[in-house]
Amino acid sequence: MKTLHVPLQNVSNYETALDKMKILLEAGAVAEIDQVNWRNDFPEKMPVTVRVAHNNEYMYLYYTVIGEEIRAVNTEDFGSVWEDSCVEFFMQREGETSYRNFECNVLGVLLSRVHESREKGVSQTELMNTIYRHSTINHRYENGKQLSDWTMYLEIPKVALGFKDNETLSGQKIRANFYKCGDKTPKPHFLSWNPIDLPKPNFHTPEFFGELEFE
Repeated sequence: MKTLHVPLQNVSNYETALDKMKILLEAGAVAEIDQVNWRNDFPEKMPVTVRVAHNNEYMYLYYTVIGEEIRAVNTEDFGSVWEDSCVEFFMQREGETSYRNFECNVLGVLLSRVHESREKGVSQTELMNTIYRHSTINHRYENGKQLSDWTMYLEIPKVALGFKDNETLSGQKIRANFYKCGDKTPKPHFLSWNPIDLPKPNFHTPEFFGELEFE
């Protein structure tokens, strides 16, 4: 099981999303999303990282994806974003059996639920307007083929993570995994930070989560 130490950074002191992303690039903890768990059926891989920090009130995530043939079909929250070019964060608080997922496609369209299992979950509808998203896309050509480098910046308030207003993130430990997928992209792929030992693609697997330690 992998462990990531999440630094305390005053990200909210910076005004623009670009400034905040710069701070995460400089001072965020880095997780490589590089596990190709189902190599025989889905061997596609690309450089994907997520940089992570918090300020006790928010968790900050900054994903970078290099060289993807992107798909961007879903335009409304709670759509099938995992079918598009998508990055994801799943987490579970200590002592809880439920877990939360945050799935965001290249357009910044978001799906977030509290799950008892893969099939049974409750959407965090009332919290969607509190989760900030900012994406960038750079299109380019390589050997005559269009590829895209893209980023996704997320600000997730602690209440969306399952913490109360009077709780602080500092000192907390949560179980989590970071993912990159695209079920219906030109080259379907299922990448993770922590490896998953199952015969078929499935990200709803708390038993394979790593650990995040908040400074």
